[in-house]
Amino acid sequence: MSTFAFDRRAALIPIDVQRGFDYPPWGRRDNPRMERHGRALLDAWRRAGWPLIHVRHDSVVPGSSLSPAHPGNAFRDGFEPLPGEPLVSKSVNAAFIGTDLDLRLRRLGVGCLVLFGISTDMCVSTTARVAANLGYRTIVVGDACQCFDLDDGAGGLIRAEEIARAHLATLRAEFAEVVDTTDVIAALDDALAAEPSPAIA
Repeated sequence: MSTFAFDRRAALIPIDVQRGFDYPPWGRRDNPRMERHGRALLDAWRRAGWPLIHVRHDSVVPGSSLSPAHPGNAFRDGFEPLPGEPLVSKSVNAAFIGTDLDLRLRRLGVGCLVLFGISTDMCVSTTARVAANLGYRTIVVGDACQCFDLDDGAGGLIRAEEIARAHLATLRAEFAEVVDTTDVIAALDDALAAEPSPAIA
């Protein structure tokens, strides 16, 4: 058994895994394994049949590569919601602001959120912080997140790897458990194995 555990009151929340991040002005990114890990999480969660809610950023900023009128608004391959899977549309960083995400989760009896997506330091981090403040047990799958190099405002550049390391450390210190994809899938397998078998009539 894994030392990291949860049960079926956990919901998987993929955040903003969209094509728009492949367009300017988004630049160099970290973690080329992000998509492989994200797809593995989705596959495992769907097999388990546990709660899953997709989040998409529908930007209201003119010219944004994430605006509904831009082809970049579409999900990356393998991250599209399947028929019947719920989708929450947001226009700010936190998936709880201006949406019914909290209401959906409460109605499902969810008490634990498993988050991954883009970007580590922006929408994933902001959603994780709000989730923790709302009282959810919050888990961030660090190796299934991705972020970008940033201008430091003083003529320098902060590499995406440094940004991800700092933000995941901050989340771990105050707001969330930060784990890897293998940890989540192992804990999911353990939880499914521990569930009682259906009674035979």
